[in-house]
Amino acid sequence: MGEQTVPGEVGPDAAGSNQISMVEYLKLGDDPHLVANVCTVCGVSYFDRRNACAACGAREFSSQRLSNSGKVRTFTIVHRAARGVPAPYISAVVDLDGGGRVKSNIINIEPTPANVTLGMRVRLTTYVTATNDDGNEAVAFGYEPEAA
Repeated sequence: MGEQTVPGEVGPDAAGSNQISMVEYLKLGDDPHLVANVCTVCGVSYFDRRNACAACGAREFSSQRLSNSGKVRTFTIVHRAARGVPAPYISAVVDLDGGGRVKSNIINIEPTPANVTLGMRVRLTTYVTATNDDGNEAVAFGYEPEAA
């Protein structure tokens, strides 16, 4: 499956895959990863499209692939969530290797304080959050503990 982003579209990609990325910064395919828009003047990273950098006002950006690995900077275990959102789950901020920081859930681990620690090594993963009647899948990203 080739790399894809499908901002704002619902439906299979050109390759016929039923996995849909609803955001420009999540690249799916054989090597899923995140991409940031980086200010060419001051180096601040953004996941959304920008007309100007909020830090320095510059108007030029370059795309940069972010590392799939990082460390848990901070986390909380959420016990009460919106209707339809399974709880408990781990919400965390991850400092990515090589720079960048992202808020995401830690998945594929029991959400207990004994199982997650500050500085814990994690790796990007993708997972299906829902499937509609046409078989199209909503894909999200999260982080899971790196194998020791």
